[in-house]
This record gives sequence, structure tokens and C-alpha cells, in this order.
Amino acid sequence: MHIDIDKDVCIGAGQCALAAPNVFTQDDDGYSELLPGSGDGAEDPMVRQAARSCPVSAITVRDSAG
Repeated sequence: MHIDIDKDVCIGAGQCALAAPNVFTQDDDGYSELLPGSGDGAEDPMVRQAARSCPVSAITVRDSAG
């Protein structure tokens, strides 16, 4: 799984961090970022829900090409 956060689109709503707090956090400016050490988030079943909850669709989740 690959998670991409478009920082140019992110408005810092924080819905991703609420939905998947083991994968997402907010930086000092309030914008979403992946938690250090969270890898690609594949183990967290809420990653896709977090992406869907983003009000501006700043998060893209893709399956890794294998």
C-alpha cells in the first residue's frame, strides 16, 4: 500500500488523524503527515477510511504494485 498526502490540497481538517491515529498526525502547521515509523500503513484497517474522510481528498491510497 502506498499513501500520498497532497500538501498543496490539505487544509488541516485532521479527519485522517482521527480516523487512523496510528498512521496519520498533523505537523506543526496543522497539515496531515504520516507518523514516523508507520511504514506504509498497510497494517491499519482504517487507512482507507481516513482517506475517504478527508474533506478535500488530499489523501490517495494505492495498492503497491507487486
